[in-house]
Amino acid sequence: MSELISNINETLEVIRKFTTEKYPIGIILGTGLGGLVKEIEIRHEIKYDALPHFPISTVESHHGKLIFGKVNGKNVVAMQGRFHFYEGYTMQQITFPVRVMKFLGVETLLVSNACGGMNALFSRGDVMIMVDHINMLGDNPLIGKNEDELGPRFPDMSEPYSLELIELAENIALENKIKVQKGVYIAVAGPNLETRAEYRFLRATGADVVGMSTIPENIVANHMGMKVLGISIVTDECFPDALKPVNVEEIIATAMQAEPKMTLIMKELIKRLK
Repeated sequence: MSELISNINETLEVIRKFTTEKYPIGIILGTGLGGLVKEIEIRHEIKYDALPHFPISTVESHHGKLIFGKVNGKNVVAMQGRFHFYEGYTMQQITFPVRVMKFLGVETLLVSNACGGMNALFSRGDVMIMVDHINMLGDNPLIGKNEDELGPRFPDMSEPYSLELIELAENIALENKIKVQKGVYIAVAGPNLETRAEYRFLRATGADVVGMSTIPENIVANHMGMKVLGISIVTDECFPDALKPVNVEEIIATAMQAEPKMTLIMKELIKRLK
């Protein structure tokens, strides 16, 4: 047995002391976007530091708990707090919880993040449905020996975000009169925000928004055969010729203000999943 599989089993052993149910829906909540937790009928909470091989979240607004419960009658497992490359974790550590989620029964993964808007048509506070991504983190969670029982050596990424889930999320937004953008998310290592020249370069790649997360989790989810929906909240406007200083408090405040729209979309989407 490989070290990775052994570590997953050790983590599952602890979780199974709390619950033996299957959880078909996984949720990863980003910076300032933990409001969906209030909509979960919580049955169990496990702090990350009680789970073997789980990293510990070190970022402000990331609470560090694995939550088990129901949303609209469906079993969900939610990460209240995620991990980032800039915290010093390896890609394998960042994505380890996604591996565990798959063994808990997760087939659909809903991921949220806060991001900077580079598309001139996007505004601070906008909700954006992710349709594709560009990985500029400088690393990949699949580098190294492939575990064939987890997924293929060369996973296809022609549809990293489920077209079916994107359409469903768009329809829900339309029904509820929520304006949503669609676009490409690019991830960089951080933790500093970008320079004017870097924003110009990132815009030239075809990206609409920039962030520091989500892509590693997406790659591993696709590797393990999950469907993924990604939703971003545009927390600041990153226009090189009109760039203003921004701080994390402002980013979190904007995320929290826009978060109810994202929560409504995710709640309704969970209700409609078969």
